[in-house]
Amino acid sequence: MKSQSRPARRPSGKRPKGSKGERQVFRRKRPPLRWKQGAAGVLIGAAGAGLVVGLMQLPQRLDTLLLLSTALANVIRGVQLLLLGLLQVVAVVLLVAVAVGALVLVVAGLVRFVRAFLPRKNPPGLG
Repeated sequence: MKSQSRPARRPSGKRPKGSKGERQVFRRKRPPLRWKQGAAGVLIGAAGAGLVVGLMQLPQRLDTLLLLSTALANVIRGVQLLLLGLLQVVAVVLLVAVAVGALVLVVAGLVRFVRAFLPRKNPPGLG
């Protein structure tokens, strides 16, 4: 049985009846209701004011300068420890590289020493 195939249709470029000039893919957003917008503004403003009041009372509860200097000292000490740790890791990697290089040199020297005393084969053509 032969299947009958239809010829491929090309888009004609014509719009269906009742459509406007452009095809609308996304629907337009409706603007938010005024009372919701106003309530959101009041809530955001109240949150900001509460944070400002809390920050203004912070110096009474603790010594801010002492807190800042302690934090900076801890950061500096942490950076020093980090750099010291990195330096130690680099030193260990360097020592391992030197040890591996030394082993390679010892093995290469032994191979050459052994090959020096093995009987040589005469290359063809010389002899």
